[in-house]
Amino acid sequence: MEALAISTASVALGELGDKTQLLSLLLAARLRRPLPIIAGIFLATLANHFLACLLGTVAGEWLSPQNLRWVLGISFLVVAVWVLIPDKLDNSEVETRSNYGVFALTAVTFFIAEMGDKTQIVAVALAARYEAFWSVVAGTTLGMMLVNVPTVLFAERAMRWIPLRAVHIAAAVIYAVLGVLTLLGYSQT
Repeated sequence: MEALAISTASVALGELGDKTQLLSLLLAARLRRPLPIIAGIFLATLANHFLACLLGTVAGEWLSPQNLRWVLGISFLVVAVWVLIPDKLDNSEVETRSNYGVFALTAVTFFIAEMGDKTQIVAVALAARYEAFWSVVAGTTLGMMLVNVPTVLFAERAMRWIPLRAVHIAAAVIYAVLGVLTLLGYSQT
């Protein structure tokens, strides 16, 4: 249960103001088809975070507990700093005309945008830290959907409701605490 809760909260906070949230906003504003956009985001996130969690699980098994603790602790601290740097999305990254339809366009674009993103890095780190693969996959996917579904449904208005700077600071604090606790050897799996 802890892995699910921490995964959900970590990714939800990290996703606020992230480039993939901006991509959700852009897709919703341009394509105006919320259901296929939401379905595409869900599929892309599930696939991306499943692969990220596989990588994290393998890393967790291959690295010694001491090395894993240092890698994870430092990773969380790096993400804590990274989350304070606001993402920007270039409008040219999204092509609104496609023969593949809104769903396929969203799924492919979102999957690619999530590669190497801070929320994907967090999914890898959480999967390596916890021995709860499916809880981390479910939590990270849920965290993404908690942020992106309202973004798609409420499009431009959603970004006005959220004090992004405060959210970025809160997310940075949470990642920093996770990093410090990990470096100090605190671990509940």
